[in-house]
Amino acid sequence: MPRSTPVDGFSLAYDRTGSGAPALLLHGWPGDRGDYREMVPRLDGVEVVVPDLRGFGESDKHAVEPAEGYSAAAQGRSVVGLVEELGLGPVVLAGYDVGSRIAQHIARTTPDVVRALVLAPPLPGAGDRVLTPGALREFWYQAFHQLPLIEQMVDGRPDAVRAYLRHFWSHWSGPRYELPEADLDRLVGHYAEPGAFTASIAWYRAGSGTVAMSLAETTPDPADRIRQPTTVLWPTDDPLFPPSWSDRLEHFFADVTLTTLDAGHFSPLEAPTEFAAAIRASVDATGRGRGTGVR
Repeated sequence: MPRSTPVDGFSLAYDRTGSGAPALLLHGWPGDRGDYREMVPRLDGVEVVVPDLRGFGESDKHAVEPAEGYSAAAQGRSVVGLVEELGLGPVVLAGYDVGSRIAQHIARTTPDVVRALVLAPPLPGAGDRVLTPGALREFWYQAFHQLPLIEQMVDGRPDAVRAYLRHFWSHWSGPRYELPEADLDRLVGHYAEPGAFTASIAWYRAGSGTVAMSLAETTPDPADRIRQPTTVLWPTDDPLFPPSWSDRLEHFFADVTLTTLDAGHFSPLEAPTEFAAAIRASVDATGRGRGTGVR
């Protein structure tokens, strides 16, 4: 299992397979790079790199100030460092959940690294709709993750980690998907290591969760919209992000295509064929050779 050269003291574990134009896939919480295990075999003709983000899976986990070590900017530095270290050139950058936010940040701040985006929620545009009663019933965990109590209740306790992760994998997935027990076992093995669960929720403690991000977002000037071609895959059965929240994408992206998925929140596992097809289409639309830039 290869590891990246450390950035800010964090080394990323990653998988690298295939050949062709490069695509880099970013996972979510509570997952790891295994979130893309069903998609990677469907990406023949594409060089695919899938890292564990800082604080997840087999990547480094350090007890640092969350905003310094685990924010979108911090996570983005490690991802850009990996792209540059591997000499990938501009990549098709795909992500969902935490990975979607990081991909958007990289596209805004380091645009030459990104050829095109393929994203599932969260996306900008929710605004204060995150404070509606229905939304608050779903996003309760983001406030809970700010409390030291959760460390006492969950961190380093395999049974508690299993119960907590099982809740989200069951509740957030669509009606036709259930996480296999063996895959839950693997995730629990990583998340239950002492300090690992706390590292995984440092993303939220850094102020990067949907509630904080949505309330702070402002509509950019047209010239400041994300300019890379962007495909948004919006699940129909994600309890966190109703399809009605997709109504303002054009205010944040200069070139965006919206497609719905018959899936819940875990779209790379619930709709791997459709997600992989969107990545392949982005590769084809923006050119297969490296160094061709973005439209």
